[in-house]
Amino acid sequence: MTSEMRYVIRVALTVALGGFLMGFDASVISGVVTFIEPEFDLTKIELGWAVASLTLTATLAMMVAGPLSDRLGRRPVLVVAAVLFAISAVTSAVAPSFIALVAARMLGGFGVGAALIIAPMYIAEIAPASMRGRMVSFNQLNIVIGISAAFFTNYLILRLGRSDLSWVQALRFDEWNWRWMLGVEALPAVFYFLALFTVPESPRWLAMNGKDEEARRVLEKVSDSAQAERDLQAVKASLRVEQSTERAALGELFRPAMRRVLLIATSVAILQQITGINSVFFYAPMIFEQSGIGTDASFMQAVLVGLVNLVFTVLAILLVDRLGRRPLLIAGLTGIAACMLLISYGFASEETNPMIILAGILGFVASFAFSLGPVMWVLFSELFPNRVRGLAISFVGLINSAVSFLVQLIFPWELQNFGNSVTFLIYGLFAIVGLVILMRLLPETKGKSLEELEAELVRH
Repeated sequence: MTSEMRYVIRVALTVALGGFLMGFDASVISGVVTFIEPEFDLTKIELGWAVASLTLTATLAMMVAGPLSDRLGRRPVLVVAAVLFAISAVTSAVAPSFIALVAARMLGGFGVGAALIIAPMYIAEIAPASMRGRMVSFNQLNIVIGISAAFFTNYLILRLGRSDLSWVQALRFDEWNWRWMLGVEALPAVFYFLALFTVPESPRWLAMNGKDEEARRVLEKVSDSAQAERDLQAVKASLRVEQSTERAALGELFRPAMRRVLLIATSVAILQQITGINSVFFYAPMIFEQSGIGTDASFMQAVLVGLVNLVFTVLAILLVDRLGRRPLLIAGLTGIAACMLLISYGFASEETNPMIILAGILGFVASFAFSLGPVMWVLFSELFPNRVRGLAISFVGLINSAVSFLVQLIFPWELQNFGNSVTFLIYGLFAIVGLVILMRLLPETKGKSLEELEAELVRH
């Protein structure tokens, strides 16, 4: 491995810690809901707000993070995100009331949205073309690792609270368990803040702002001098094209020629959330506890959810270019529908069967992780014509976030008013409807150029 490759990998791994913090911040609430509901005497909708509030501000941050990073730089925005993660963790941990907790979580949501947009953007701008795909995948992988780490630390803190160790008693892990679950995120957030000062600014941003010599020095660290000069000239040529090209208007997405593409992308964006993935990720211990297994066992089973998610996400990364997008989505949605129906059956039995529910949840997470989870973003980057791609991805991404917010918000209310069995049955029916739609509309995009896909999907 050359010194340039080692440098790129180190920088990409450092920046991708933003993905880890995003996954951790989003999922750590799963262990908290069990304890804050009685402590703050919350209604089911208030409990949903405690979970979903982060997604609301993350969506707002996603809309402004790109333009803000164009003005200030990629690295400064990531530094601000790290600060927001740390402040949110500490203020969430010491929150004296439900309102204070929601406000602290919403603050962290701005960090989540910024990291989600800017971290992969930075990595794509600094990595050589030959390494770009693998380096950008570090961010998605770190999100999944962050989710798993949140489930594990929640379980560890719960178990420590049961021990007689003097330092555990002094820190009051038993009494303040949910506060420690939220507060522990401050440690990786501070590390991320410090680590960001060891990476350079994005060479593309430097070139955008007339700092060619600085951009050249950064590019020379990731490739030889001749290649660095070619890359710099390519960036400057790309910027000239962007400046001379009129920006696409939102109305272009709704032209008749775009109907099929927009229908496919919108269906996938809605399906990724409406089949219930964030209900499982953000309420896993509560779901398992309602199957009758007890608090400790429910947290342990949540750890299994994180591990299965990690393993099958890696599997998807390895297979998406080998098997194709359509087979993974069709197989995944079939598995999602079957597993949701199995969970519904497990809760509907006269005696709730915890093992059936566990098998259904793990099967659902596995099916999601090798299909809708990673494949959605791959499809978004391929389906839309070049001229409207950025705008279109923002539009369908906003739909995806809005559905995610609603699913998280109403899930506790659904359980209270419809019951577990009916709630998961609804998710299964959504998956079946989505499966029928995608089988009729979705083509295979593997191995086709963006121009070939535009000719196939967009009517001119």
